Order: sequence, then structure tokens, then C-alpha cells
Amino acid sequence: MDVALLMRRRLRELKLEQKDLAIAADVTESYISQLLARKKTPPAPGRSHIYDKIGRFLKLPPGQLSRLAEAQRLVDLKKKISHLPRPVFENSREALLAKCAPATQTELKQNFEKDAFGDLERIVLQTIFQVVRATEGVTLIEAPANSEFALELFEKWIDQWTIDLMSFDMEVHLSNGSIQFYSFSESIKSSTEQGLIDFLQDKSLSGDASDDELFFLKTLSVSGRKPTSLFFYRALQNLRDPLHFFPDKS
Repeated sequence: MDVALLMRRRLRELKLEQKDLAIAADVTESYISQLLARKKTPPAPGRSHIYDKIGRFLKLPPGQLSRLAEAQRLVDLKKKISHLPRPVFENSREALLAKCAPATQTELKQNFEKDAFGDLERIVLQTIFQVVRATEGVTLIEAPANSEFALELFEKWIDQWTIDLMSFDMEVHLSNGSIQFYSFSESIKSSTEQGLIDFLQDKSLSGDASDDELFFLKTLSVSGRKPTSLFFYRALQNLRDPLHFFPDKS
């Protein structure tokens, strides 16, 4: 049972109306209506005295409504947490932040935690793995079974990285002493930028695209024209179609 169900049941049992409850709780009838319809989340018990007023009016045991509200809020919070997207590789976030330049580490950590494996974190991770893949000469498959292998290569080759949060330009320092520069803003041409962004954000179109495929799509340019997300989706399908390429005779 939740707060809305208990309140509606007691109103029926006592033959009372929403407006009566609103007057007793010293709130608007619209507010009570939204609570009863579950359109508004019950307030935190520690921040509102509304439960005492409602409880007395509905003749409920002292504290019952506030305890029920607290339990409901905890259940809702657990549901939200359980549905947060997970990183492609286990412990990838910790590994990334450990190698991040100290000047931007705190800001990036806050960004990553606020938007669980969002666009910025994914851009950084894909770029880092692109560097590792090119340096090591291997293919990294985005699957849990390969997470340990991928992170071992990350530890082996990456000394430090940093990203400009305005331009998304990245600088990656390798353990062999070389430095790699990547410019996300330059790889997306102005004429194709919005269509590519829409494509990347629509996981029904880009959700199964590999790092290599995404890198290819970001290099596409259509002079004087503005392609939509569908253009990049079809380009992806064309890239995957073996009929579009000569047979590999190696």
C-alpha cells in the first residue's frame, strides 16, 4: 500500500471529499488531487508537517502516514538507481578518472556521476580505447568478458589524458612518451553536426554501433547539405553490407 491508496481508502470510509482534506491539511485541492492520482511525489516526512494534519483528519494512527511515505520514497529511489545505465566495461569509470589530469579530475568526476555513463563519459572512453587499439594493434569488443583485457591495455599504454569541456578536444599521453590529440568538434563538420548528434543520441539507431563504425561516421561530410540522423543510420548499414565491398582475398 502507498500513500495515495491509503488516503483514498480513508476518504471513502469516512465519506469525505478531496476539498475537505485540502482544507484540513491547509493546502490547495489541486495539490491533494495530484497526490491522490500519484502525479506528485509525496513530500519527504522530515520536510513537511502535512502528514500530521492529514493523519489526524483521516483518523490514522500517529506517524503511520509519514512512515509509509518514507518507505515509498525509498522504494522509488531504489527503482531509479537500478535503472541507471551501466558502463560498457566494469570499473571503466574508476580507471578513466585515475588517469585524468588533476586539473579537471574533480569536475569530470562530478559530471560522470551526475549523468551515469552519459555522452561525455562515452566520448572519453571510446577515444581512449581508440588510442589503445591503434597503439596495441588489437580489436576491443564491448562485452563484459573483455573488460579485464581492455583495462589491462588501458593501464599499460595510458599515462594521462585531459579534455577541454568547451570544445571536447582531448590530449592523451602514452607510456611510450608520445602524445595523441583528438578533436571531436572538428571531426563533426558544421553541416552534419546536428544530424550526427541526433543519431548518436537515438540509441535505437546507434546503440549497437562499434567504436570503429562511429569513428567512420564522424568523418563523413556532405558539402553544402545537412543530413539527418537517418542519413548516418543508412551509412552505417551500407558500411556493414558485404555486397558493397570486394571480397577479401587475403
